[in-house]
Amino acid sequence: MKGIRWLLIFFPVAVAAEFLHWGDIIIFLTAALAIIPIAGLLGDGTEALAEKTGPQIGGLLNASLGNAAELIITLVAIQAGAIELVRASIIGSVLGNLLFVLGLSMLLGGFKHGVQRFDRSRVSLDATLTILAAIAISVPSIFSQSIEPDFQAVEWLSLSTAVIVLILYVLTIIYTLRTPKSTRNHDPAAAIAHQGTHWSVGRAIGIMLAAVAGLAVMSEFLVGSLDAVTETFGLTEFFVGIIVVPIIGNVAEHLVAVQVARKNQMDLSLTIALGSSLQIALFVAPVLVFVSLFMGHPLTLEFNNYEIIAMISASIVAAFVALDGRSNWLEGSMLIAVYAILGLAFYFLPATVR
Repeated sequence: MKGIRWLLIFFPVAVAAEFLHWGDIIIFLTAALAIIPIAGLLGDGTEALAEKTGPQIGGLLNASLGNAAELIITLVAIQAGAIELVRASIIGSVLGNLLFVLGLSMLLGGFKHGVQRFDRSRVSLDATLTILAAIAISVPSIFSQSIEPDFQAVEWLSLSTAVIVLILYVLTIIYTLRTPKSTRNHDPAAAIAHQGTHWSVGRAIGIMLAAVAGLAVMSEFLVGSLDAVTETFGLTEFFVGIIVVPIIGNVAEHLVAVQVARKNQMDLSLTIALGSSLQIALFVAPVLVFVSLFMGHPLTLEFNNYEIIAMISASIVAAFVALDGRSNWLEGSMLIAVYAILGLAFYFLPATVR
């Protein structure tokens, strides 16, 4: 997205702040601002490459790299041993997409166009999968309370669940790729999504590699300065993970969802919000479970009760909103209100809760 690329000026500022020891607060803020356009460039590169490789490979690229920025940030956090931050960011990404992004899209789109209609048959599958995904990754958390203190059994439950969830994600990709080409190639919403990303394959790959490297560096700065930020502003690591980190990593994608909603393309806006949530729950979360084993900081799918309740409730509400085939600004206001209330509740939640 060209509109946010000017934020790249914060990349050298963050590097200077790190090596000249300007303070953790400045490092955190500049690194966070730099991540926003870098994540946008990674998304643009993925879209451009998908456009050049055809619908099958392109769909696979979007399915596997759609949340690459979020994956890189969480991998850096796992390497630093910030497991609670990673768990919170997984839930926060789902909540942010289903409540904040979808709500803001409906709010601003509704203000401009009134009642907006979309093909509910296109989003019904994603809406149903969103609920199933929320329930699936919640099962280890619920049952582990009775299985503990047999931590090996808890670990095996998480690993087994991660395998099944990944298989489900692969099946959804296969189903999507086998959708008739006429449905995909003549989608006006998809055409909007690809505007401005007509790069060559070499340029797209080069930009993606540079973006991955940039994200890794900025994520190191972000995670490394986290302790000082939480102490200075009185925030818990949990709150930063569930609210702040998901917003930083997904701003570019969020802006796309809002922009297409204002263009009266609610089909695409819902696809972005629901699809991103599915990628986090069905792909990013289980991948992190396996990768964390090799990094020496095992991550299990054990979320606290507040996270589980919030995630399942958000998935059900988003599904109900998406299944009626139309939206308006009042529905968007309701979703944002729920997100704001949850944000306040998580802010006041003690750091000892887990």
